[in-house]
Amino acid sequence: MKLIKKFFLVWKEKPLFPSGVISLDSQYYIIRSDIENKIYAEIQKPGALVRIKAPQEMGKTSVLLRLIQRANELGYHTIYFNLRQLDEEVFSDVSTFLRFFCINITHELGLEVKLDDYWDEELGCKASCNFYFQNYLLKSIKSPLILALDEVNQVFENLKIAKEFFSLLRLWYEKAKTTLVWQKLRLVVAHSTESYVSLKLKQSPFNVGLPIQLGSLSWEEIVDLAKCYELSWRDGEEVNLLMRMVGGHPALVHLAIYYLSQERMTLEELLKMAPTSTGIYANHLNRHQEKLYEDSELARALSKVIVATEPILLEPLQAYKLNSMGLIKLSNNKAVISCQLYRDYFQQALKEMIDR
Repeated sequence: MKLIKKFFLVWKEKPLFPSGVISLDSQYYIIRSDIENKIYAEIQKPGALVRIKAPQEMGKTSVLLRLIQRANELGYHTIYFNLRQLDEEVFSDVSTFLRFFCINITHELGLEVKLDDYWDEELGCKASCNFYFQNYLLKSIKSPLILALDEVNQVFENLKIAKEFFSLLRLWYEKAKTTLVWQKLRLVVAHSTESYVSLKLKQSPFNVGLPIQLGSLSWEEIVDLAKCYELSWRDGEEVNLLMRMVGGHPALVHLAIYYLSQERMTLEELLKMAPTSTGIYANHLNRHQEKLYEDSELARALSKVIVATEPILLEPLQAYKLNSMGLIKLSNNKAVISCQLYRDYFQQALKEMIDR
């Protein structure tokens, strides 16, 4: 018994380094009850479509995994499809992409691939994909199917595929209103920001269904996370200082609390070094900096936001990219810097970059 207690004590003292998706069994996941309950309720509706929108590292995939877990408990078929994991060759043309998509869904459902029995190039690849889903995949299952599409922003890079694929998703959503078999399909789409691809209103999946915006962690949620790491922030001053630097950015908050729980530095030391190339956020900042180095116009756009004393308008594509990266927030299409960390770090870094 003493050995067991000692084991759990050591385990608690040494949590895993927070990086990427938070596992289903993690004690350090902060449940967003209101948001998650809305999603759980929605996916139980025939033909549902849920759109989860948030910049990178805000917790979209962690929420998706818990959604899939809940759907499995309900006895649904579930498929998690991450478009970031696809090879470049898959995006060569619309037909290749849709055939690959159909084959993957077939394998995930444990069915025999019968694509050639339903695919007709004269009808077109989109009609063939639709026919395959309606007359084979959906008819072969009895329970609802949760199809969770993660990182759909990857499709935006190919305008032709984006227009055809997203209009197909919208078509399936509309078909569920009149065709019983389509009510089995429940779509969940996770994306970093709105598409800059020009889609007709009636062909876009981004203006229908239940919209979910994943935002920053609240003051109370940060306190709860600190408690998980056995930090006693009773008066809340530590939370205020941390939020002043990184807002409530889930990944940045989690990383700071992890380091503080290891007692390697004080909060004052952490915040002092935060907006530098040697602080705990160095990798995070370097990743953004590399993208800005590759796109001088994007760097100039961010520089304008940093020096502005009030929200400003940016060229739509630049606003989309910076918002997708999480560097800016948009309100009424006007941009402001997301947090003090980015202002302090990139104010100097961008000046050196642009002066070159």
